[in-house]
Amino acid sequence: MTHERLSRWRSLAGILATAVLLGVYALGGFAWILGFVALVPWLLVLNRDRTALRVLAIGALMSVAFVAAVFYWFGAAIGAYTGVGGTTATVVLLVAAPLVQPQFIAFALVRQWAGRRYGPVLRALAAACAWVACEWLVAKPLGDTLGHGLFPSAVLRQVADLGGATGITVLLLLVNEAIAFAIVKYRGRGADRSLRVLLRPLALAAGIVACMAGYGAVRRASLQAPALADAPTLRVAMVQANITDYERLRKEIGAYGVVRRVLDTHYALSWSAIRDHQADVLLWSETVYPTTFGHPRSEDGAALDREIQGFVDAAGVPLVFGTYDRDAQGEYNAAAFLEPHKQPGNGLLGVYRKTYPFPLTEHVPSWLDGPRLRSWLPWTGTWSPGDGARVLPLRSADGREVNVVPLICLDDVHPDLAIDGARLGAQAILGISNDSWFTAYPVGARLHLAVAAFRSIETRLRR
Repeated sequence: MTHERLSRWRSLAGILATAVLLGVYALGGFAWILGFVALVPWLLVLNRDRTALRVLAIGALMSVAFVAAVFYWFGAAIGAYTGVGGTTATVVLLVAAPLVQPQFIAFALVRQWAGRRYGPVLRALAAACAWVACEWLVAKPLGDTLGHGLFPSAVLRQVADLGGATGITVLLLLVNEAIAFAIVKYRGRGADRSLRVLLRPLALAAGIVACMAGYGAVRRASLQAPALADAPTLRVAMVQANITDYERLRKEIGAYGVVRRVLDTHYALSWSAIRDHQADVLLWSETVYPTTFGHPRSEDGAALDREIQGFVDAAGVPLVFGTYDRDAQGEYNAAAFLEPHKQPGNGLLGVYRKTYPFPLTEHVPSWLDGPRLRSWLPWTGTWSPGDGARVLPLRSADGREVNVVPLICLDDVHPDLAIDGARLGAQAILGISNDSWFTAYPVGARLHLAVAAFRSIETRLRR
């Protein structure tokens, strides 16, 4: 085997090793520790002297391998939703991987450029900055970053309080760089000097982890402070029935029959939550009421609106639920806040409109929309985006009140909404989602949970 061919096989092996480690890292649990070493095989590949074109190719291949190892479920979910099939959707996703996960390419190119001009420290810092800058510039569909993988570590994830999940990504990249640098130096030195060569980079890596752990421990202790313990609290019951295939049910029992079944099931579960768990607030999932609340399209719709308000009046607790809203500009995925009235009537406190509807499946930008696109992609959505964060109060029957910023599904992946809510006076984040499309893909559900939890850490708001 020629030297060139052997080099290519080693490169592919390094890319594959990192992809496997990142795939396990994404599974959660104790695998979070792999975040500190997962990139090392790929970094060792990049350390070899290569042309910019080869570095570009290595970065692109790494992005494809990463998507295959970590987001294999996403292609299957897209295929099931759109009806094109999991195989077709996965192939499209892999082809688009360099566009969906371009941070690997930016990191590799900047790292090579900086490495030729500066030392290993500046090289590592420049490459890490390129990684997170690329993630900031290129909006990812799921808002993922390497730092989200530390979610299972209740101590280490607290560092997001300082720099968000992005800050954790930078620290993970630096630790991986330090370990890779130690391996390179160890290989290039004699055994008699190996310990001294390894000490500095490994001490740096250990120091970063130790600082993360120390800060996390201090912050967790501060969360138990008496001032926080005295803050107003509400017991929220999250109610979601196991009713997922609305389209199939609509064909079998009609649109009204679907709404009737969904509401009756949620009423029963909600009464149980109040009776058995002393719920102060009821929270139903995204789009649980699949029509426009407050803007009925028929007399049946108006009757259902009154029925929901009547239930809230009888229950005596506020209800937040997913519905649709509309105005002259369009229709929106929304969350309605209902309060009980001593006298039956309209207790609609306010409506939050989802700011970030999912691309294509929920919203199509005007410059792309049209009859031709709709004929090619009949599953495309028609919702419009809302106009940003909104803070609304939740009030219990005995007078306790908590101001919340609602986030609907994909809103969770955008830190700006939670931050704006905190600046507007929110005391907690209220997240709702229709996670039925995650039923067969628990990895996706875990990612969404991790991303949502980081919004709470970053803003110091309860969730």
